[in-house]
Amino acid sequence: MDIKGKTVLITGGASGIGLESARQFLAEGASVIITGRNEDKLNDAKKMLPALTIIKSDVENENDALSLFEKVTFLGGIDILYNNAGVGTPALNLGIANDQILKNAVYEMNVNYFGVIRLNNLFIDMLKSRKESAIINTTSILSLVPALEEPTYSATKTALSFYTKILRKNLEIIKSTVKVFELLPPVVATEMTAKRTDKKMTPEELVRILINGIKKDQFTIRAGNTKALYIVSRFFPKLAFDLVNPKKIYQNLKPSIKL
Repeated sequence: MDIKGKTVLITGGASGIGLESARQFLAEGASVIITGRNEDKLNDAKKMLPALTIIKSDVENENDALSLFEKVTFLGGIDILYNNAGVGTPALNLGIANDQILKNAVYEMNVNYFGVIRLNNLFIDMLKSRKESAIINTTSILSLVPALEEPTYSATKTALSFYTKILRKNLEIIKSTVKVFELLPPVVATEMTAKRTDKKMTPEELVRILINGIKKDQFTIRAGNTKALYIVSRFFPKLAFDLVNPKKIYQNLKPSIKL
């Protein structure tokens, strides 16, 4: 797929992976619109990258999504929808009664899964009308193997991964030219992972892999150690689970257990 000359909409584009994606898409000759919930961060992103178009919008909010679609349509539409926005919540032991477990799950599912479907539904006809267009969904290494510290996050990304595969197939069946990419990052150095001490990929490296994959029409893009874990999980699922969940993680869950 050719990126030059395309207009890209990136959700969650004011920081982390989203902001780095905006930077690299601009460098490839694309026009870029970013969204986010934090107006200050959006304004800071605009100062760093003046070519950006910024729109304050929350993917969890249906009215925001409709307003975003109207604004993007007024600006001339998009060729690539990059569903990058995502949230995670603190670890809780699911085996212990806690009302917060459901609240966390609803919040993560609304943003990480339903938010993607909401925007895809709004923009799909626009994308189908373009000569060459794409949807990019960011899932996770945890869509392959769940993490004890991120149970509902893992579940949302697994749901999104299955949805992405079926969306791609559905578009193939109706002979649509819309391409559907799935990006599976490993742990990436962002605000969400700031407290983690394990090895992290930089956003710069991840986005380089993403853009190379898009150019090659590589629809499933496994970055870093996600490639190896994919193979291990298929043949040695218990080993894969232990690699994602080393014994030290078990200690981190103990504070959530009330005896």
